[in-house]
Amino acid sequence: MKRIQFDYEVGERTYKVVGDRHLTLYTFEPPGQFTHPRPAILFFNGGSFKKDPKLPNQFQHQAHYFSTLGMLAICVDYRNGADDGFIPPQAISDVKSAVRYVRRNANELGVDPNNIIVCGSSAGGYITVSSIMFTDLDDEQESDQDIDHVPNHFIVFSADMDGVDIMRRRYPDLVDQATAFSPLHHIKKSLPDTLWICGTGDDLCEQNKRFVEDMNQAGNRIEFKTYEGMEHGFFNYGKHENTYFERTKDDIEAYLRRKSLI
Repeated sequence: MKRIQFDYEVGERTYKVVGDRHLTLYTFEPPGQFTHPRPAILFFNGGSFKKDPKLPNQFQHQAHYFSTLGMLAICVDYRNGADDGFIPPQAISDVKSAVRYVRRNANELGVDPNNIIVCGSSAGGYITVSSIMFTDLDDEQESDQDIDHVPNHFIVFSADMDGVDIMRRRYPDLVDQATAFSPLHHIKKSLPDTLWICGTGDDLCEQNKRFVEDMNQAGNRIEFKTYEGMEHGFFNYGKHENTYFERTKDDIEAYLRRKSLI
């Protein structure tokens, strides 16, 4: 795992060890003193299934901003395409481990264990959705499976929900098993209150829209927010002169304020 560079000062906590891989939470602390438990927001980057994956610092600018609003913001390192023998169910398990770690250590972190938000983009969106929907996907060595791994609120930036298609394209040896971890094939009431953001110029937009509609029909509560003509990853820092980074950041902040989380 290459050394990850951040533009801000971050704390580092190992939340899980797999072989010689120390999976890390990169924490952004709010300024000043806090007198009551804070909400925590965990960011899971996209682009992680490639051999040269994107890194947790993809969301560092969002994390820094939300830390200034009094949240503990965390960029999560999880297993990815650069790890030997990687398959997506490992990353799905890592999401659960990260949420459990924050809940288990809530007092030490100064976090309210009932105010945990998860945000995932693209591959990070797929693994976070899957971590919630598929309770049987877990690491056997996980010692605290009794701790709830489901966040209280959820934010997704456009993510492929067709696990069969993902495995066919990237992990063909898993195609025969892929339906078991394909959200598109398991419509059910399962997600916490969710904000879903997608550009209409994204190839995944229609799939995401149908998935959200079907999930809402099944009893979920998902708000679907679109940006006209915008492509996959349009919200990333440095794109479009940061116009949509700012707008989507504001969308998330408004959502969190409506839910009285900040």
